[in-house]
Amino acid sequence: MERKQIDNLINAFILGGMTLVMVITTIWKLRTAETGQAMLLVAAFGSLMGVLANVFSANGKILTFLFGLFDVSIYGVMCFIDGKYGNSAMHLLYFLPMQIVGFWQWRKRGAEVSSKEESSLKVRRFGTREWLIYSGIFLAGLLVAYAVLLSIGRSESASVVKVAIFMDAFSMMCNILGQLLMSMAYMEQWYFWIGVNVASVIMWAVTLKDDPSSSYALVYMIKYIFYLLNSLNGVRIWLRLRK
Repeated sequence: MERKQIDNLINAFILGGMTLVMVITTIWKLRTAETGQAMLLVAAFGSLMGVLANVFSANGKILTFLFGLFDVSIYGVMCFIDGKYGNSAMHLLYFLPMQIVGFWQWRKRGAEVSSKEESSLKVRRFGTREWLIYSGIFLAGLLVAYAVLLSIGRSESASVVKVAIFMDAFSMMCNILGQLLMSMAYMEQWYFWIGVNVASVIMWAVTLKDDPSSSYALVYMIKYIFYLLNSLNGVRIWLRLRK
């Protein structure tokens, strides 16, 4: 089987699987929601844009930033409406402008908007200096985020190790650095996205263990499993693009 056929099969499997999970989630919410169906449909559209952005990103296609623009804008607004101001601020004040930065950077590095079998993006790789800088940023940010989140949740169970809070802080730092490195066309972004997706799978698996009847948790765990597969596919393709 040729490389192009393998790529197409993997992309179809990941895109189809993530889309199916999104559709199931939306239908389930529509059936159980008494009001707000219009908002659910808008959120579903944003989720679909996120699915497309993920697959296009793994394949080094610059249109990932167009789909990402819709995804982060809608999700940021939804979080604001729902009172999740931290998530809203991160998406609208960080992820949103980074879509524009990413489009500009990828264009500078040869990415084309027109559809081609192989991406023309010139991928960057870390040297020793970059590994030291970004590892230091990640560890420092993780410690600060964990300390802040732990102090906020201390009243619930101060004597228990906050594994969930650590995973939350870990996921947040992976998200921040993953988006930055993606916008700058670094292959190493995928290691951070893998971190995000592994942390998310673990968190939803713990939720499902605590409440086995939670179909919502099961759907999201499956969704992030597909996101993890997409990240691994991104490593495979971006290593080839770098060569």
